[in-house]
This record gives sequence, C-alpha cells and structure tokens, in this order.
Amino acid sequence: IHQRLHMGEKPYRCLECGKSFAQKGDLWSHHKTHTGEKPYQCVECGRFYRTASALGAHVKIHTGEKNYKCLDCGKTFVDSGHLRRHSRIHTGEKPHKCSECDKCFSEKSSLVMHRRIHTGEKPYKCLECGECFAQSSALRMHTRRHTGEWPYKCAECEKSFPIKSKLKMHQKVHSRDKPMFICQPSE
Repeated sequence: IHQRLHMGEKPYRCLECGKSFAQKGDLWSHHKTHTGEKPYQCVECGRFYRTASALGAHVKIHTGEKNYKCLDCGKTFVDSGHLRRHSRIHTGEKPHKCSECDKCFSEKSSLVMHRRIHTGEKPYKCLECGECFAQSSALRMHTRRHTGEWPYKCAECEKSFPIKSKLKMHQKVHSRDKPMFICQPSE
C-alpha cells in the first residue's frame, strides 16, 4: 500500500463516477458521497460525518482545542489544514487551477465543485427518488421536500423555510413594514 502511494497507482475505482483510489478504505469513504451516508455522529450536537477523522476534527469545536495559530492575524484553528487554508486569505494564493477554463481557487473543494460545471457530474443521489445533484447542500435541501423538514423559522411570524437564504429573503417583508427613519416634527 505504501509503495502504491509513491507510485501513484490507484487500483480501486468508483463504479458511480470513475474516480480512482490507492486504498480500498478511501474508495469506501468516497462511496458515501454518492449515497449521502454519514454514519459517525457527534454526541455533543448530533451532527453526522462520513468519516471518523472528520468527526474527530469536529469534536475539537466542542472541546475548544485550537492548537494552530495564524501568525498574521492571531486567529486559531483546530488543525493545520484549516490554518493552511485560512492563510491563503492573507497571501491571496489560489493554487487549485481548473484545467478546462484556467479559473483558480484557494480551496481544492471549490475546484472540485467548479469542475462539475464542465463534467456534468452529479455524485449526490437522493435515496428516496433517485434525483442527482452536483452539491451535497442541494441534495440536503431536496431531501427536505420528502421529509417535510423546514428548520429555519421566522421569529416575526413563525413561517418556516427549508434553507437559511429563503428565510433571510422572507425577513425583508417584515423590515418593509417598519419605517427606515423617524421623521422629526418641523417647527
């Protein structure tokens, strides 16, 4: 296995999207992106994660453990990867370049999502109806149609929404009812 990493050999191929991996465990973990499966749950807040390592990183949020500090602004992070990505804000570095259109990104995950524009890949599949999506957030929002879960509630009128942006748009209705400024009586 170790030699495979150095040789760039990736014998384990995903049947859904064709992506290849050096280790069987990585393929198994990747496959969960297609099914949406997240078997690892945080006992503190109930959030679910695809891998044990992702859960482990998340748990540090609850413990307050942040051992990695930005030398530019002093902000602290739970792991070195978060610090490295954050530091690109200061440097402006965008090391991830799209081979199709030359657009550059500071985060690899942003490039991966962007590439789906060119490939048409939709790896996130609804287990209920089979519809596929390019982003996990789109699948999550779609799934709420099946479950009826609308977790974003307006404090003014109790109306609920499936996503935060819809709630924010709705809240503008209430701000229109209120005057933007108070007129002072003239003498």
